[in-house]
Amino acid sequence: MEDETIFERIERLSNEEQQLEESHHGQALSDSQLVRLKAVEVELDQCYDLLRQRRARRTAGLDPNQATVRPGGVVENYLQ
Repeated sequence: MEDETIFERIERLSNEEQQLEESHHGQALSDSQLVRLKAVEVELDQCYDLLRQRRARRTAGLDPNQATVRPGGVVENYLQ
């Protein structure tokens, strides 16, 4: 997956995240909306992690296409 494709996916996911957050206008999100919002947040973290991996591999002179999407449980538990 090329960086540009990842950036496009991030943009789509960010727009969906914003739409979900703004859609309820002072009311709680439905259970299905909460599930989708969490899934979007995890996928965004995976995309950003993949970009970081690709950049690190490129900087190290390695093939960025060998970077892989890490499981959601991994990227969600990184220390900030």
